[in-house]
Amino acid sequence: MRERGVSRRRALGIGGALGLIAATGLSTSAALARRPSITGAELTSAVPLPPPYQVPLPIPATLQPTAQGRYEIVQREASAEILPGVRTPLWTYGGTFPGPTIESRRGGPVTVTHRNELPVPTVVHLHGGRTPAASDGYPTDLVLPRNWTHAGGHAGHGMPDPRAVVTELTRDYTFPLDQRPALLWYHDHRMDFTAPAIWRGLAGLHIVRDDAEEALGLPSGPRELPLMIADRAFAADGTLDYPALDPGLRARPGVRDPYLAGVMGDVILVNGAPWPVHEVDAARYRLRVLNASNARHYELEAVTDDGRRLDLVQIGADQGLLAAPVTHRLLPIAPAERYDLVVDFKGVPIGGRVRLLNRLGTGRTRDVMAFRVARAAADDSRIPAALAADLPDWRRSDAVRVRDFAFRTGRMHGGHGWLIGGLPFDPARSDVTTALGDVEVWRLVADVHHPVHLHLAGFRVLARSGRPPLPHDAGLKDTVSLRPGESVEIITRFDGYRGRYLFHCHNAEHEDMGMMANIEIT
Repeated sequence: MRERGVSRRRALGIGGALGLIAATGLSTSAALARRPSITGAELTSAVPLPPPYQVPLPIPATLQPTAQGRYEIVQREASAEILPGVRTPLWTYGGTFPGPTIESRRGGPVTVTHRNELPVPTVVHLHGGRTPAASDGYPTDLVLPRNWTHAGGHAGHGMPDPRAVVTELTRDYTFPLDQRPALLWYHDHRMDFTAPAIWRGLAGLHIVRDDAEEALGLPSGPRELPLMIADRAFAADGTLDYPALDPGLRARPGVRDPYLAGVMGDVILVNGAPWPVHEVDAARYRLRVLNASNARHYELEAVTDDGRRLDLVQIGADQGLLAAPVTHRLLPIAPAERYDLVVDFKGVPIGGRVRLLNRLGTGRTRDVMAFRVARAAADDSRIPAALAADLPDWRRSDAVRVRDFAFRTGRMHGGHGWLIGGLPFDPARSDVTTALGDVEVWRLVADVHHPVHLHLAGFRVLARSGRPPLPHDAGLKDTVSLRPGESVEIITRFDGYRGRYLFHCHNAEHEDMGMMANIEIT
């Protein structure tokens, strides 16, 4: 494996600033806010990479139920031709990367039986799901592979968890899906090893639909495209390169020092294909976009070959439709965020191309994918001026309490860690206790970039550093991107279920190195 050298200038904008931040606090990280939206270090692939816009965009297969409301997924090793002519071993849901898409109806409960045939324990979290605690995928609620002999079932940074529910080989996850229609995703959430497990392929989509959304007339069928964007790097033998301290992911968590701030790759995959291309009609398309990268942030724009930007019309956020559309030319998207967009290709000449670019990328990571307009076509879709009327109208005066949380680097168990409120994650400690139905305002502050994810409950962004939210903060979210030195206020109501849940940074390396905390809903 070859690693890209990091210049002093670049290091100050990413992981190299960690010691400085720890020593001087937010005054230093405020200066970093003027730097590119990146926290982490990039691996360089050791295999020849294909030219962009040659590989067709794959569409993940829809998982078929085994009975009404019941699904089965086998977690197993497989290999796939991600780079043309190169076989890459993967850890998969059902043998594919991404895993199969589950299509559900609002209020229609589903049970997914996961069978673990991988060499290590796993945990499944439905990200964005309003899920009872027993099925939420708590990091110590492991599904052990057959004949797993490691003492206690898990090891690593975390302390022992007396409440862990551990099963062998299989586990049923039940999702009531009593929630707004939205693009969710499921991924591994194992204690201390979430980042490398997702990197190896353990991620898939879950779409919730309802009649009201389908009646809006939005683009649908082949003109609705799920786009899971993720970066990776490849070693000389075609395997996925990742700087794990323990390549077997069995006992010792963490990554090598240059990557403590986050791991990024130099290959951009969309639905598991490198820089793909998709043929489209000259019509509106609905793009359901997920950033499934471990640490990479993107700023997306759609550009024709003659340099004209197309509007990215946002109709939805993490937790479903907005009240009204918001039009962007540039759209930032942090790890785990989802945006529901409509792009109109009607004005592009037949045979013309539209590239989806990443303004935060350099070199090959500036390209994401392309659309080639293949034909004229009728289009009866529309973008209504009013989209959803069921968004919560929580007000500051509704909040029964205000909480403050600092997301910062620090020391953990004698080494580097990522901390919330100065503390590393401990599954046996209750960090937040709240009552079912309580409305709270949380003030979050960051040193470097931290995409903060709240399990179970959606939230609204109230303010950024004392100013109004940004246009892309609209709607109901479950992940919010904090920039260096930035504070963000959110408001939420804990109205789902009682039990133990998490909030954490969704830079997956930060998460594995302590940046999680518990919420106890009573």
